[in-house]
Amino acid sequence: QGQLVESGGGLVQAGGSLRLSCAASGRTFSSYVMGWFRQAPGKERECVARITKNSMTYYADSVKGRFTISKDNSKNTLYLQMNTLKPEDTAVYYCAAGWSDSGYERTYDYWGQGTQVTVSS
Repeated sequence: QGQLVESGGGLVQAGGSLRLSCAASGRTFSSYVMGWFRQAPGKERECVARITKNSMTYYADSVKGRFTISKDNSKNTLYLQMNTLKPEDTAVYYCAAGWSDSGYERTYDYWGQGTQVTVSS
């Protein structure tokens, strides 16, 4: 019915940057809330950023000023620009889409498979 596929993860040094992409297919997600979640070892999954259909953005305090979420509706693609990466940013990052504007993972209906981001010190 709809799929999300993340890409762009990898290994970077602290202070470096990565740009994650989430390619959507099967349906148009322009009317959805799109979010980036991450799950670090030993921690619960958390929403680090989300963007509404009207391009309003929200960020977790831990990434504010460093991460930027954006989307290109014409390409049905979501992005997460991550700058000044820290070792604590190490996690599997997931793209998700939902109808409700919230940061709770249970409100998101579509999920990607995740992409690993590892930040070395």
